[in-house]
Amino acid sequence: MASCSEQFLLGDIGGTHARFALSGGDGLGPIDDMLVSGYRSMDDALKAFLARHPAARLSGVVLGGAGPVDGNRCVMTNSSWVIDGNALRDLFNWPWVQVINDFEALAWSLPDLARPDLRTIGGGAAVVGAPVIVLGPGTGLGVASLIDGPRGLSAIGSEGGHATLAGTSKREDAIIAHLRSRFGHVSAERALSGSGLVNLYEAIAELDGVDAPRRDAADISESGVAGRCPVSRSALELFCTLLGSFAGDAALTFGARGGVYIAGGIVPHFLEFLAASQFRASFEAKGRLSGYVKGVPTHVITHADPAFVGLAFLAREISRVTS
Repeated sequence: MASCSEQFLLGDIGGTHARFALSGGDGLGPIDDMLVSGYRSMDDALKAFLARHPAARLSGVVLGGAGPVDGNRCVMTNSSWVIDGNALRDLFNWPWVQVINDFEALAWSLPDLARPDLRTIGGGAAVVGAPVIVLGPGTGLGVASLIDGPRGLSAIGSEGGHATLAGTSKREDAIIAHLRSRFGHVSAERALSGSGLVNLYEAIAELDGVDAPRRDAADISESGVAGRCPVSRSALELFCTLLGSFAGDAALTFGARGGVYIAGGIVPHFLEFLAASQFRASFEAKGRLSGYVKGVPTHVITHADPAFVGLAFLAREISRVTS
């Protein structure tokens, strides 16, 4: 059983930012936000964190990485880092290291999120005991589910963000065709991520013959919300529409009548814009199954650090079953 004297190291590692914290009887310590590009490897980043936050003997380590996990090892999708749990355990002489998908960590956080941690956009009441999913655009596009089965809760990470992006109108088809000419396969992540928003902006400008200035994702979202740039606003509107469609597809795939949760570092910057957009209409536009998804609630997670809620929960559970 986990005790209040135990201390865990937790890590939420994305394509751009790697965040680490210590968790123990006093709760979660300060979160150290580090740029992935500033370190050659995961080893170097951990050494830098521990130099700034010396820890007594750790009880265990849980690391969430933005990429597929196989054999306690995550090869990051949008960076050169590899997170090898067994190698890190041996290098630092830790009792155990568990590597999971970063959105699996978010899935584990969902039971502990309260109403103030969420902004609900449409739908009805969640079906108690039904699967829930969490998805979200950041550097990439993550997807995971939380399922309540005979043996309790199970979080399932996935690479659903790399599923093929589907268009639902001639305009969307034309933009996807444009992206296909650039990338070959057009995954949902090619549109629903930071770089994806830039892709949409550039595709719209080229298809409409507009000489638009170069912008990054933050500039596009800010200009779109403010209405200063028609191309930015069109890109942001399309982003919200495609996000709704993708989230509705995910709800159908997982049978997620327990709810769909939107996470990631992008959407909170234009939350009210999303709520007023075609997001929810697109979510529900599922033909003969529109009635099925109409009742599914959609929430945007507004909690500042939900991944660490899930990581800390999982660390305690692993410690409980291994001690």
